[in-house]
Amino acid sequence: MSAGRRTALLLPTLLLTTIVTAVISSLGAPLVPLVADDLGVALSDAQWSLTAALLVGAVSAPVLGRLGDGPHRREALARGLGLVALGCVVAAVAGSLGVLVAGRALQGLGLGLIPLAMAVARHGLPTARITPAIALLSVSAAAGIGVGYPVSGLVAERFGLAGAYWFGAAFAGVALALVLAVVPSSRGERAPALDGRGALVLAGALVALLLAIGQGESWGWTSATVLALAAAAALLLALWVPLQLRTAAPLVELRLLRHPAVLTANGCALVLGAALYIDLSIVTAFVQAPSAGGYGFDATVLAAGLCLVPFSVMSVVASRLLPALGARIGQAGILPLGCLICGLAGVVFALGHSALWEVFVLMGIVGIGMGLTFAAIPGMIVAAVPQEETGSAMGFYQVVRYVGFSVGSAATAAVLAAHTPSGARLPTVTGFETAAWASVALCVAAALAARVLPRRARGARPDGQAGTADPRRARPETGAARLVGPRG
Repeated sequence: MSAGRRTALLLPTLLLTTIVTAVISSLGAPLVPLVADDLGVALSDAQWSLTAALLVGAVSAPVLGRLGDGPHRREALARGLGLVALGCVVAAVAGSLGVLVAGRALQGLGLGLIPLAMAVARHGLPTARITPAIALLSVSAAAGIGVGYPVSGLVAERFGLAGAYWFGAAFAGVALALVLAVVPSSRGERAPALDGRGALVLAGALVALLLAIGQGESWGWTSATVLALAAAAALLLALWVPLQLRTAAPLVELRLLRHPAVLTANGCALVLGAALYIDLSIVTAFVQAPSAGGYGFDATVLAAGLCLVPFSVMSVVASRLLPALGARIGQAGILPLGCLICGLAGVVFALGHSALWEVFVLMGIVGIGMGLTFAAIPGMIVAAVPQEETGSAMGFYQVVRYVGFSVGSAATAAVLAAHTPSGARLPTVTGFETAAWASVALCVAAALAARVLPRRARGARPDGQAGTADPRRARPETGAARLVGPRG
């Protein structure tokens, strides 16, 4: 294939790769009730088929982004897609929840492909096309959820749970073939240092934390196992922070968090990520619940997926309106407003869930709030950090967002388990309402933080210019640290 032909096909190939992320997401939340039914497990246990993928995505995003800055860019993208396809095959043939969760964990690598795809675009496209291409990749990952959920639901409805995972394997296989044919090699570039110790310690901390949250209800919040997991998570995080500060090329440049705007943006991303996955999880489970239990709409997986279409549509619309809204209310007001809109969605669900149309309205409101906030947060981070630290800052943002997703998924499982009567497989309606109010509380807390913390940023520098401090000055013995993660 000629170089010109490769360049012409590069962006469509990367778009297909990012849509794999949406497909992997669609094999999560909407299929949780189907996993519970097929494997005969509680809904709270089936929730780990979603949490496992999110957890791996949180850890893999900065690692894959790091590999995107060196000679193994093409190989990392191809191997990531290959492992995603393998994970779909494992889940398709799984006869137990443990095997299925293992397959879903491999699929979670797909959630870490977005920063890697952006890195490929940055290095492989002409300069004039880089910025619009990265923007398109970002939008496609979010918009694809509204398509992926109902498509996966349709496949699952016609061919069962295994059929949905076989569909995912085929989709990832097509993307892999195109990557091998189109993405140029980056051999010859200097290999970036990879903080393997940092990645392993962070992975251990997240696994311990999510297990403690997800199994706290079934094992007992004061049980020795849960307390040991919580202690292990705290210990590993306490070890990870100084490890990152001492490492010449850390997985995450934590010194960037000293800037109030960066801290605010990432804190809101963490909290809003948790709130988003609470909303997604309770909606897809609620609409599929049998109405004979006093709630639910007996919806199919396809119908549950269609309920999320307003989320994708309105998130894209809201992100496109961001410049005009910023000019009207000011950039400082966008993030608090978006947080409160997200909280409004939880109120709508908690107070009114007797008709299916209310669910569509709810997801449209969630889309508006998340579209505003997740479009504004990257801009806040980029404006607050030095240009040469953009990659490290955005890599950390990816980690924080996926950790928020994981915490929200695990927290939903814990709340629903707490409201599942002994011997029953489905929670009471109070469990869904409690989870919705928890989402509201998170959004209100994020709105308050977004309003209060940035005021410190205005007084942080006497010259009023954000983003000019170099966090590496505190580590003179290491020289210039290389960037981690995507630069866009």
